[in-house]
Amino acid sequence: MDHARRLFAEFIGTLLLVCTVVGSGIMADALSSDDAVALLGNTIPTGAMLFVLITLLGPLSGAHFNPAVSLVMAIRGALPWRDLAPYAAVQVAGAIAGTLVAHAMFGLDIVQLSEKSRTGGPQWLAEAIATFGLLFTILGGLRARADALPMLVALYITAAYWFTASTSFANPAVTIGRALTNTFAGIDPAHVAAFILAQLIGALAAMALSGWLFGKD
Repeated sequence: MDHARRLFAEFIGTLLLVCTVVGSGIMADALSSDDAVALLGNTIPTGAMLFVLITLLGPLSGAHFNPAVSLVMAIRGALPWRDLAPYAAVQVAGAIAGTLVAHAMFGLDIVQLSEKSRTGGPQWLAEAIATFGLLFTILGGLRARADALPMLVALYITAAYWFTASTSFANPAVTIGRALTNTFAGIDPAHVAAFILAQLIGALAAMALSGWLFGKD
């Protein structure tokens, strides 16, 4: 697959993923005053969209949609190092575009900054664990059942929305995109850097453990 199409697949996949996260959050919050119901309304579309996107775009680009995944794949030799920066750049651009598109669909101010506080030790630990679990799922799935990877990732993220205190961002690009929405899915821009650091720590820890547990490719 040529380079331009691989990068576009990462861009459009991340755009649709973040548009789903933000848009379903807006819809869920508008339809229910119950936070648990709203979170459920945010969770199901996200898991469903992940299954669709990974199934369709996995054969093109690997369907990372996540700089932490791309970093691990580069370290493991599954992604050329020269592609890491372009992958991360289009993922972040796609995440930002996805947020703006969601705002446009719901008639909100296109450009926003979140005021939703997500900070502190428990939140950072939750993000490290969420990203650890995501990479553990991906690396284990590649070893055990590569054909089941879309469902494995979708189910993991669906579960992680509920068992992590942070609702499982688990993705630096998504975190940046969500800083630009002052809606249900948002995160204060001042809290983004700590989330991303926790995500990268979790991703690298999963890579190390998976290498030992599942063995080398």
